Amino acid sequence: MTNIKISKTLDARNMSCPLPILKTKKAIRDIGIGEYLEVLATDPGSESDFQAWTRSTGNELVEQSVDNGVFRYIMKRIK
Repeated sequence: MTNIKISKTLDARNMSCPLPILKTKKAIRDIGIGEYLEVLATDPGSESDFQAWTRSTGNELVEQSVDNGVFRYIMKRIK
């Protein structure tokens, strides 16, 4: 996706579940509704965790990718 302005980046690399989700929950409160949070993680379980978390919270998982063992998630704050 192009033209996304990231409002905040959370570095959750080298953290195991549930820390990436807990830190994301806190970080997303620091941005405004309609803004974007980027999360970087290395926990392979984070892929399903972030999909489930965004569904349960009503926020939007806009983009996800993996490069060299680093998972990158971009979420849009909806609520």
